Amino acid sequence: MQALVETIKAWQLHPVVDHFTVALIIVAILVDLVASIIPTRMWLRYSALTIMILGTAAAWGSYLTGGWEAGRVWDNVKGPALDVLKRHAWLGDWLPWVFLVLAVWRIGIQFVAFIAGTRPIYLMVAVVAGGVLLYQGSLGGKLVYDYGVGTALLPAPAATASPQAEPTTTPAEPSSLPTVFNPNASSTPTVTPSPEASSSPVGVSPSPEASPTLTESPTPAATPSPVSSPSASEGTPVNPPGAEGSPSASPGATPAPKNL
Repeated sequence: MQALVETIKAWQLHPVVDHFTVALIIVAILVDLVASIIPTRMWLRYSALTIMILGTAAAWGSYLTGGWEAGRVWDNVKGPALDVLKRHAWLGDWLPWVFLVLAVWRIGIQFVAFIAGTRPIYLMVAVVAGGVLLYQGSLGGKLVYDYGVGTALLPAPAATASPQAEPTTTPAEPSSLPTVFNPNASSTPTVTPSPEASSSPVGVSPSPEASPTLTESPTPAATPSPVSSPSASEGTPVNPPGAEGSPSASPGATPAPKNL
């Protein structure tokens, strides 16, 4: 039995049964209105009664198949479509009972004399119920054509992964590059010319285009000591006392001290 029910569910009969429900009940109400205008046509009244009974049976079929359909799509409907679905389902829960009462009432009008006088009231209630049925049908159409409920257009809910199954990764913050200390890479040294390098011979002016470079300043040569002790092995002659006034001596030469 359960296999048969599952097979019927797979056919998705709710839209089919709904069309029968709406058509039968609306036609039953219209035929009854026409029968009230032409009271001599009794077959119209019997036809309205028969169609109302069939429409009520179809309404309960819509109730049953609608429950199956709601169980299939309810969890997948979100947002505004869910509000429309709830309103549609709420009306679908109450309308079968309303039409069942109307069908029993219509039978009483046709076969029970003291209930026959309530026919005008029945027709007013039936017209209102038919209008509510049409409104519920419009909600069902909105669910299908606007939101794709019950069709392949309905988006499936995204699977929520647990933190243990798929840990979330946070982007790493950019870190600054490590600073490497290089003792040789110091700030640009200020080149200070040495007194020996800055002094130039008389009459020679430094070139204005020359610019100081970052090369190392030459190490000044060792200045010979003014007092020199000649050794006997070197055989350096001792300058005579009158050597200062020698014309071969340079004007800027410093007189050598006498050896004591």
